[in-house]
Amino acid sequence: MAVVNPTKHLTDIHEWHKMGAAGVFSENNHIELIDGEILDRAPIGFNHAGHLKRLTHLFSMLVSDKAILSIQDPVQLSRFSEPEPDIMLLKPNADFYCTRHPNADDVLLLIEVSDTTLNYDQNKKLHLYARHNIPEYWILNLNDNCLEVYRKPHGEVYAEKTTLQAGDNIVLSQLPHINIEVSAIL
Repeated sequence: MAVVNPTKHLTDIHEWHKMGAAGVFSENNHIELIDGEILDRAPIGFNHAGHLKRLTHLFSMLVSDKAILSIQDPVQLSRFSEPEPDIMLLKPNADFYCTRHPNADDVLLLIEVSDTTLNYDQNKKLHLYARHNIPEYWILNLNDNCLEVYRKPHGEVYAEKTTLQAGDNIVLSQLPHINIEVSAIL
């Protein structure tokens, strides 16, 4: 008798969208599709929400017509991954992505605000974003009160990591006209 081990069923984007359209998930579900798995997202606390508002305010003043500011919206990275990062700066698009979700080629900057999800964002999400060539990934690390900047994706890692503190400045790699004082976002 042959031994059969159960295998995991991975959900793809097509199934994911069908489940959403069919109302399988309630509006209160905070979930995203990562590597074919439907994962619960952590609830957003006051500190996380406040920093997200601060970043939104800052970038809305800085990007003008050079980028589209996207807040907690999906990005389709592959057939099996559609995360909803806290903030993305996207390449300008005439229809503002009304006919499709942005993909990795559209992303100029991707930011996760992290407190309870720090380990996940520094590992699983970092490998996912590097693997899909997101050119610049920031983790606003609320636990250590710093900004982690990852650039130059290579395989499942980034070749360059910089940790910035209040008092430092950062120039965006894909939008070099934007210079930000780190203290403005910490």
